[in-house]
Amino acid sequence: MGHRFAELAFTASVRDAQQVMGSRASYARMEQGEEHHHRLGPRETDFIAARDSFYMASVGETGWPYVQHRGGPAGFVRVLDDCHIGFADFKGNRQYISAGNFRTDDRVALIMMDYPNKARLKLLGRVRELDAETEALAALTVPDYRASVERGFIVKIEAFDWNCPQHLVQRYTQQEIEQQLQPLRDENRRLRAQLAACELSQ
Repeated sequence: MGHRFAELAFTASVRDAQQVMGSRASYARMEQGEEHHHRLGPRETDFIAARDSFYMASVGETGWPYVQHRGGPAGFVRVLDDCHIGFADFKGNRQYISAGNFRTDDRVALIMMDYPNKARLKLLGRVRELDAETEALAALTVPDYRASVERGFIVKIEAFDWNCPQHLVQRYTQQEIEQQLQPLRDENRRLRAQLAACELSQ
């Protein structure tokens, strides 16, 4: 019971490491009480809906983990309900490592980043694939995005956790930079117009 992410991630060896490093007592409190951090709330829903990329980890038959970047327009990851998210899988380099790994182990770990606000959300879940012929895939397509959709993935959320913002470096997309610069450009145009008007009146 308690914090569902801690229940899944804090194995015996992890708890031993926490004990040695002096953090076990504080993390032990996370594991108490009613089960929580397994259903998405408004904060998680809004955060996920605003993302334009994330990192996804799977495990292959050799036991090696594989981490992949997934991206698209902001909002391409859909919150379907409080324990399911879905996204269209756009055509890439056609290695199909994640897709192949999920055929033998449906467990997945996702990390979603908000670099400007120094926030990150970790999610653990189980994946179900939707092929291109599945009608349910229509709910995950992104209108006006020029990319070929090969399949969709539905993730049943088993647990999530918000990470500490420490050591996160702020980064901005070109669109975010443009949004921040626009007020300065507008002000610059106003000042230039005022200066031109003053010069004409002299």
